[in-house]
Order: sequence, then structure tokens, then C-alpha cells
Amino acid sequence: MTDAALMQTYGRLPVAFERGEGAWLVDTEGRRYFDALCGIAVCGLGHAHPGVADAVAHQARTLVHTSNLYRIPLQEKLAERLCHAASMDKAFFGNSGAEANEAAIKLARLYGHKRGYKQPTIVVMEGAFHGRTMATLTATGNRKVQAGFEPLLKGFVRAPFGDVEAVRRIAGNQQEVVAILMEPIQGEGGIQMPPGGYLEALRTLCDEHEWLLMLDEVQTGSGRTGRLFAYQHSSILPDVVTVAKGIANGVPIGVCLARGKAADVLGPGNHGSTFGGNPLAAAAALATLDALEDGLYARADSLGTRIRSGLEEALAGSNQVVEIRGRGLMIGIELSAPAPGLVRQALDSGLLLNVTQERVVRLLPPLILTDAEADDLVHRVATLIRALP
Repeated sequence: MTDAALMQTYGRLPVAFERGEGAWLVDTEGRRYFDALCGIAVCGLGHAHPGVADAVAHQARTLVHTSNLYRIPLQEKLAERLCHAASMDKAFFGNSGAEANEAAIKLARLYGHKRGYKQPTIVVMEGAFHGRTMATLTATGNRKVQAGFEPLLKGFVRAPFGDVEAVRRIAGNQQEVVAILMEPIQGEGGIQMPPGGYLEALRTLCDEHEWLLMLDEVQTGSGRTGRLFAYQHSSILPDVVTVAKGIANGVPIGVCLARGKAADVLGPGNHGSTFGGNPLAAAAALATLDALEDGLYARADSLGTRIRSGLEEALAGSNQVVEIRGRGLMIGIELSAPAPGLVRQALDSGLLLNVTQERVVRLLPPLILTDAEADDLVHRVATLIRALP
């Protein structure tokens, strides 16, 4: 086989996998790999999870798709469960995180137009990543991924992540701001953690100015940080929250949840999706929620503490490491220098991980790790980092 017929939009590693189980993948040559990336925070229940596999197989034999021209009972059930778990009121279903964020952006703009604004503006953060559609690409705070796709869209203003005062200055200078869109923890940005009280301060600002607080939980959601959503570690509620990636354990789905004044902004004809929330995707997400709600939130929290503590001990005194940070099973190891060969070195040693922002080793392992696997991961990662020049 060859990839000659594919557009070369990825710098793919020289490996192909044919099966997986739990935290492990097996390539076409029969070699096993420890998957500490989970398809980029997607397969939080591990590979070939029995409950999800059974639900998908049953639904595929029953009914895969009808379109949103008709009611979809499984979609309605999923919407009710997600809204209840997130303290939201209504849901819109798409197929990806980018689509969920696109829906949030459209919702915010329509909210602004209904308030009489000619150019509704959304506050977004430096270092953010929200997707690769034109709107979500503009909202993303990374010039590298934006380059070549100009002109970008109007209607966004950027603030440093974690800087409440910068947002207050925007509030004083911008008359048509309608929302803040941000990640509770920046994933692609290098597992950047906000300062204490940050979400609470932004919630207060939004309330003062009648803005929508919109949280992108595409990577931080689905139990990864020790709660179903990362904002549930705080005392606030957003007006809009987006989720995708791990919510169906690998079956494509994206959800935009909204409450209160945001819940009824979008009406018939304002937005849509052919595949969004179809019976197959909804069945996979419901089975994933069943598994996540069976104690895996707390497990992710304790596993994350175990792994971070293990790494801190194993890498104590290392001049290669600046900081180890994260929450739950969203872990970043900031290195003192770029490590361009580390991902390939890890692959050669039988480990899948990721390096973002050139020097942050990103670990997104599945929530179903055993203690022994967590300790094995610590040993493998520490060995690689200690071997860096």
C-alpha cells in the first residue's frame, strides 16, 4: 500500500496499526505500542472497549443514519444526558470539535445581531486552538496554522491566556463584544494552566457586560481532567460549552451545549448538519457516557496525580525539564529545549506520545490504565527524557 493518493496534509510517522486493546496498539508487523496519546485525547476508554463496540455493532445492524429531517430518539436521549451532566439546557450535534466550536461562534454572532450589534466581536486567547474551519482557525491563537489562509475573518479580539486585566481593558475599549471563547486548559498550546480564580473572574465580567462565556472542552472534557468537564473543578457555569473527541471514544461527534439566554438563540434554518448526532454516533456516545460515569472521573484524577508525582520523582534534578503540569490525565512536561526527534524515538521504543509547542511533551493516556501501566508509562517517558542531550 502507498499514500500517494492522499493529500499530504500530515507528517505521518512510518507505522500503521491494525488492532488495539485497552492502552495498547498492534501494528501491521505485530509489534505492540503503549498508546499515551489516545488518538489525541479521543479513545479515553482505550481501544476496542467492549461496551462501545457492542453498542456500535448493534446500532450498525439496526439503523445507522436517517438525517435530522426526522426525530432521532437516541440523539434526544444523549442530549438529555449531556445537558443534565453539564447543567445545560439544549444541545446541537455536529461531527467534530471544530464543528462544535463553529456552532458556538455562529450562536454568539447571532446573539449579538439580535442585540443590534453590526459587528459582534468574540474575545479569544493567545495560544488557543479551536479548529481548522475558517472561523475556528481565526479564533485559534497560532500564526503557524493560520499562515496561507488569509484573509481571516473579522470579529475576533485576542487577549493573553490567564490575564483577566487584559480582558477588562478590552471590555472598556470594545463596544460590540458579545462573548469570550476559551479552553479551560490549553491543550495544543502546551498544557497551559490558568491561574486560580481565572474562570470565576471571567464569569463575573461576562455577567457585568451581558457577554456569553463559551468554553471549548473538546480536549479537556469527557472525564479527562477528573470531572466530565474541566469547568466543574470550579464554581462557575458557562453559557456555552463544546465537547467532542472522547465523548464517543472514536466515533466522530461534536456537541455544542447551551443554557439560559444562549439556549434558544439558534432556530430552524440557522444551523444544521447532515450527519450530526445520527443513531450510530449517538449510540457510541451513550455507551461511552455509561462507562465514564462508572467511576472513571475519579480514576482519571488519581491516575494523573500518580503519573505526575512519578515523573517529578524520576526526573528530579534533570536539566532537561522546566516544569511538569496538568490536571487528571492531561499532562505536559515542558522541556528546556526543543526535542524534534523525541516523538520518533518514543515510537521506536514502543511508545506513542506527542510534542506540542516544540518543547512540551503531551501525555493523554486512556482513563482505563492500571496502576502498573501508569508506572510503566512514567518509566518509559522518564527514560526517554533522561536520554536527551
